[in-house]
Amino acid sequence: MVSLIFFAMLSLAVAEAQWLPGHATFYGANQDPTSLGGACGYDNTFHAGFGIDTAALSGALFRQGEACGACFEIACDAGADPQWCLGHATVTVTATNFCPPNNNGGWCDPPRRHFDMSLPAFSRIARVGSEGIVPVLYRRVACKRSGGVRFTLKGQGNFNLVMFSNVGGSGDVKAAWIRGSRASTWSTMQRNWGANWQTNADYRNQRLSFRLALGDGKTLEFSGVVPSSWSPGETFVSQTQFS
Repeated sequence: MVSLIFFAMLSLAVAEAQWLPGHATFYGANQDPTSLGGACGYDNTFHAGFGIDTAALSGALFRQGEACGACFEIACDAGADPQWCLGHATVTVTATNFCPPNNNGGWCDPPRRHFDMSLPAFSRIARVGSEGIVPVLYRRVACKRSGGVRFTLKGQGNFNLVMFSNVGGSGDVKAAWIRGSRASTWSTMQRNWGANWQTNADYRNQRLSFRLALGDGKTLEFSGVVPSSWSPGETFVSQTQFS
């Protein structure tokens, strides 16, 4: 009876919160779960602020890197697979990688919506065994982060690559701008790949400010978050965060 009540409540939540059907499996069972930053460029998901509850997304969800940093709440659909799903459980994962298609009916082939989850995240909603693939219900949710947005400087000279991580709110950066301390106007940045954005201007020995716009429409400025003494490889943490 308790299970029936739970799934009745979940069904109601699906209608109200726009849960959608998909499938999930896990990968990297023999890897350090913090190393699953892959196609988004997060060298270490713990240092990026995401912990170990992460997932690689199929192309329908990944959208060529636009989903990097976004958060999804996932529940295993026990009504469809009671043998392998754990009832009364959900997990929130951060999109950190891409699950490539094999163009031969694979689970990550378009238009399928699939989550290839870290083993710790997957085991919170499903039993780990020979089944491997489980049906799920998922929805986009706000990302709850600890501390401020992080800016990791890469590149050199006139080519600056900046990785944005630990982004709250919708989590997915849609547009970015940079301003050096010698300029009075913002310069548009372009997505290079994943969570890495680029500019071809020379900002050496300048204090850097950023403006980020998220997929949910929220915009926030980070004034002087990077000091003029910065060098490639360093990460700076802001005092502000998206709600």
